[in-house]
Amino acid sequence: MKQIRLGNSGLRISEIVLGCMSFGVPDAGAHAWSMPEDESRPFIRQALEAGITTFDTADIYSAGTSEEIVGRALRDFTTRDEVVIATKVNGRMGPGPNQAGLSRAHIMSAIDDSLRRLGTDYVDLYQIHRWDPRVPIEETMEALHDVVKAGKARYIGASSMWAWQFAKAQYTADLHGWTRFVSMQDQYNLLQREEEREMLPFCADEGVGVIPWSPLARGLLTRDWDETTARTQTDEFGKTLYRGPGEIEANRAIVEAVASVAEARGVSRAQVALAWVRQQSAVTAPIVGATKPHHIDDAVASTGIELTAEELSALESPYTPRLPEGF
Repeated sequence: MKQIRLGNSGLRISEIVLGCMSFGVPDAGAHAWSMPEDESRPFIRQALEAGITTFDTADIYSAGTSEEIVGRALRDFTTRDEVVIATKVNGRMGPGPNQAGLSRAHIMSAIDDSLRRLGTDYVDLYQIHRWDPRVPIEETMEALHDVVKAGKARYIGASSMWAWQFAKAQYTADLHGWTRFVSMQDQYNLLQREEEREMLPFCADEGVGVIPWSPLARGLLTRDWDETTARTQTDEFGKTLYRGPGEIEANRAIVEAVASVAEARGVSRAQVALAWVRQQSAVTAPIVGATKPHHIDDAVASTGIELTAEELSALESPYTPRLPEGF
């Protein structure tokens, strides 16, 4: 698998990133569909054997147990220098007043807690998990800069927010000589393309790598529109996505277009949807979750697909403007 430069930074990541939200003790947090450690480890091994070197998790995933599972598996299956570990900070990790958000108080304690759970001295990419309107961006950026200078993170990244907020963060860092974000982890898929208006052009202009989350739209692009799964029935956050006013018929048409292209090619729908994301010029690598072995197989196979202009048009033409989601 190719290793791709993340934006203008010197960090190289695999062209598929394994998202680790599904790995964790199911009753430890809000992710009732999470898989315990004995079920999670085979997927991490499979990813490594397929050439995936980059793993994305977050402290909030299953109350920290995702980080613990990922950290132990990577120590057992590979060496630290052969992988890229990314995690995130912002979510509430306890009842205390400073156990959530992007204040200096929380960032400084959260990075140490993440490193302890992951069993490593540093993370390659430390990302803010959304924007925190309660904390001055100067405080957040200086704290992240100090984390980097302390050797606890090699690079920093951001996730879903308005483009003006991301621009403000970057230029705040420039103004003070602090560490800039090298990546943006935003929602981008065939059902939600609003990032094409401002965020993706800004990232391309600024040399920021883009690692989209939910490239398969919570799995909607991989199955018939009305089909449900155990996750769709319990994922409260997922229930807020892709079903806004006026969206359902357009999204149904997109799902059907994916199915048509996949059938004509003789490949899975997931491969087609991932190939579309990877073919977008601003994108570095999609983040793909896995709860079945074929999820990783499909992600890897998608790297060998180049969609034609006609296929791209068929996939994109049903799209209608809608409000951004997932912030």
